[in-house]
Amino acid sequence: MSLDAHIATLEQRHTALDHELAAAVLTNPAMSDEEIREMKRRKLRLKDEIERLRRNN
Repeated sequence: MSLDAHIATLEQRHTALDHELAAAVLTNPAMSDEEIREMKRRKLRLKDEIERLRRNN
């Protein structure tokens, strides 16, 4: 997999997680604060990885 393809895959995962998080907050009041925090952490890790790969490209 090329670097550009890898970055694109990470961006897709980040976007999907963003949509999942937004939907969970709006439609799933039973979701715990810890679950929401974990989703936000995963999203941030993806963003950081994307930025790191772009800088080193």
